[in-house]
Amino acid sequence: MRELVRRVGAATPPGRDRAVDALRAFAILGVVLGHWLVTALVTDGGTLHGTSPLAHMPPLAPVSWAFQTLAVFFLVGGYVATRSHTSARARGTTHGRWLAARLGRLFRPVAAVLVLWTVAAGAMLAGGTSLETLRTLLTLVLSPLWFLLVFALLTAATPLVARLHPLWPLAVVLHVDVFRFGFGAPDALGWVNLAAGWLVPYCLGAVWARGELRGRATGWALLVTGAGATACLVLWAGYPASMVGVPGAAVSNLNPPTLAAVTFGLAQCGAALLLLRPLRRAMRRPALWAAIALVNLSAMTLFLWHQTALMAVTATGLLAGRALPGLHTVPDGPVWVAARLAWLPVFAVALAVCWAAFRTYEHRPRPVGTPEAPPAAPKKVTHA
Repeated sequence: MRELVRRVGAATPPGRDRAVDALRAFAILGVVLGHWLVTALVTDGGTLHGTSPLAHMPPLAPVSWAFQTLAVFFLVGGYVATRSHTSARARGTTHGRWLAARLGRLFRPVAAVLVLWTVAAGAMLAGGTSLETLRTLLTLVLSPLWFLLVFALLTAATPLVARLHPLWPLAVVLHVDVFRFGFGAPDALGWVNLAAGWLVPYCLGAVWARGELRGRATGWALLVTGAGATACLVLWAGYPASMVGVPGAAVSNLNPPTLAAVTFGLAQCGAALLLLRPLRRAMRRPALWAAIALVNLSAMTLFLWHQTALMAVTATGLLAGRALPGLHTVPDGPVWVAARLAWLPVFAVALAVCWAAFRTYEHRPRPVGTPEAPPAAPKKVTHA
């Protein structure tokens, strides 16, 4: 382990801002843990259907405030993509080549997920699995892909959106919600916010990359203003308190994003900026930095396979012949919460197995004849 930590440190360029990598790692791990905590698969007469503890225990809504961290991921994405594109242009790299390189790492792991689940779905149908169960499982696997599609579109448009002030997409989100909730416009209009809502933190990341978010005052302004606006929207404008979708709820803050989700995201971005200084100090610790670096190297693998890990544990638990608390039972009380917390290490082990099997799809194969680098050691790259 000490040798691994040494290699990770040696492969890290001196000028790399490790705090940025820490923010991205925390954002991905927040999504993973959040899904594991609010996703429940309940057995009902041999059929699995999805539900959430937030639907049965509304006071748990603050859990979503801690683990719905997508805004931080888009903030970092905008920052890194803007710096990367600027660096590529300075080297004479075309936009097409730059984009192909970035999207390749994003979508190669997706192909592995789709192939495995296509085969698995066919096998389950042949084995007599009900359509309702199969629909539930495929929804859990495929629903996170919307995030990658939006992220890919924003990445492709980086040269344009990098010049866009975050207030413009924020104004779009505001007007969409006014028309939806104030004037009864069709709910389909809300899907405009799928791009506009996440464009706000992405553009904020581009502003950060240009060096225009200096000083802690900006972080405090985003945190206080965003949190205050979110509180007002929840308390007096009728927005849900949960920042993730809740089965059966009339309105979701996430699908599509609402103004409350965007203002909450601004508060998260402010908190992220305020954490940069302490994170930079913490990342000087070699072991902690090594852990963050390894998460970043496999960020997409962890994101794409974490729901498969949950489902694999759930399916294996069915072999017990009875519904296991926290795994197959209705999430309607403290007993379920305690049991689900106890299952988290098991989910983590299952995810580690998936990581070991599929992590190679996140990186290009090394040319034939090239000495193989240590599996966990990162390549010597900058944020660009």
